[in-house]
Amino acid sequence: QVQLMESGGGLVQAGGSLRISCGASGSIFKINAMGWYRQAPGKQRELVATVTSGGTTTYADSVKGRFTISRDNAKNTVDLQMNSLKLEDTAVYYCNAELSHYGSRHYYNYWGQGTQVTVSS
Repeated sequence: QVQLMESGGGLVQAGGSLRISCGASGSIFKINAMGWYRQAPGKQRELVATVTSGGTTTYADSVKGRFTISRDNAKNTVDLQMNSLKLEDTAVYYCNAELSHYGSRHYYNYWGQGTQVTVSS
């Protein structure tokens, strides 16, 4: 089975920075893309940022210019550098990987358990 492990969440004051990380392990043939999603209390889970194996990135409009996603394809890891944090960024952040297994032509999505990011005034 595949496991995604997040780390780096915590408490930070508005305007500060945090870097969260995620590593994928297990029976993995290829990872097509990795990304970060978040869910705030009372809200739906939303996309924050994604990066493909080719380096193509996407960002939610609300984080453009403040967050940067990066990926190490060789180590199956993805990081999210979060700068100029706002109160609205408070959420549980989940790591996602779109990957294939040996012997399969299909890609599957896996999720981490989440890491809490809390921004205070």
